[in-house]
Amino acid sequence: MTRLNGKTCVVTGAARGIGRAIAARFHAEGARVILTDIDGAAARAAADAIGCDVAPLDVREEADWARLAEQLPAADVVVNNAGVTGFEHGAVAHDPEHASLADWRAVHRVNLDGTFLGCRYAIAAMKRAGSGSIINLSSRSGMVGVPAAAAYAASKAAIRNHSKTVALYCAQQGWAIRCNSIHPGAILTPMWEAMLGDGPERAARMQALVADTPLRRFGRAEEVAAVAVMLASDEASYITGTEVTIDGGLLAGTAAPPG
Repeated sequence: MTRLNGKTCVVTGAARGIGRAIAARFHAEGARVILTDIDGAAARAAADAIGCDVAPLDVREEADWARLAEQLPAADVVVNNAGVTGFEHGAVAHDPEHASLADWRAVHRVNLDGTFLGCRYAIAAMKRAGSGSIINLSSRSGMVGVPAAAAYAASKAAIRNHSKTVALYCAQQGWAIRCNSIHPGAILTPMWEAMLGDGPERAARMQALVADTPLRRFGRAEEVAAVAVMLASDEASYITGTEVTIDGGLLAGTAAPPG
């Protein structure tokens, strides 16, 4: 497992969930991984468990990115994974009628501003070598409307579009710096735990939440990490400006129930 041997990879929001799975898989594939997260203690614990490097980073803050650029002026792969839904601290109105401007901006500041700054850092860190891979974590929600999570859906849609813009810009400059987006559907990460609970109704809740998914199950963070490895590797040298959906077939249409 050496598909990323010799590559220096930065993964944001990697203390848990999809980001941690990507960091672990990159490390297993031979990369030097710099695991970053706003939660310093959790980041250190995850990095120690994986065996990779760690750096504190609040993706919203330009100064944090500048500090990372000083510490790590060159990188081969940057995964902009850090993101929030807006529901981290409980139920909040996020529909188009009742969402507050402050809550809207809070989601966009992490998801969209963080990705913008991450792409800007990545371009500077890769253009010296003239090559690299930027991977932005969008969402299935960035490809459809989500009435109860308007800010989240809008931010993820913007990430999809900005990824294409970055890809075109880098190609225009004559650099082999690729930029692609990954669009996970329902991936079983800690984000879902508050909704699922741990009582006897957990299994029923899980089934209800994926009832309209053709494969009828949650995805695993490791399945997203596998796609990230492919996009980060030299095997994907002709893939840029595109998106990969990992949603169990949800956006493909409606599957007939098994006979």
